[in-house]
Amino acid sequence: MTASLTLFGIPNCDTVKKSRSWLTAHGIDYHFHDFKKEGVPPAHLERWIQAVGWEKVLNRQGTTWRRLDPAAQAAVVDGQSAAALMLEQPSVIKRPVVEWSNTPGDVTVGFNADLWQDRLKP
Repeated sequence: MTASLTLFGIPNCDTVKKSRSWLTAHGIDYHFHDFKKEGVPPAHLERWIQAVGWEKVLNRQGTTWRRLDPAAQAAVVDGQSAAALMLEQPSVIKRPVVEWSNTPGDVTVGFNADLWQDRLKP
């Protein structure tokens, strides 16, 4: 089974590791986009926010968010302010972000094996 998908994340993230292993175990071809090496593509970030909402893309549970100054956290009030933070600090993006096809908006955030299995059924 093959799919035209791109997985965005950070290689040392446990959830990204689990996601990549799952894709490989299911014989799914994918491209991995490393935020640390390649940055966050602004146009893609904009599409993710449009597809699932900035609240879902922004990881407020992670270490990076918790380490932010309270004023920086309080400044995130909408999609524009969230996007600015995510571009500046990619580690605050919930991972992985998967673009499932070349269709804009076909995006998921986080890893869910059951959901992914359903998406890949013919």
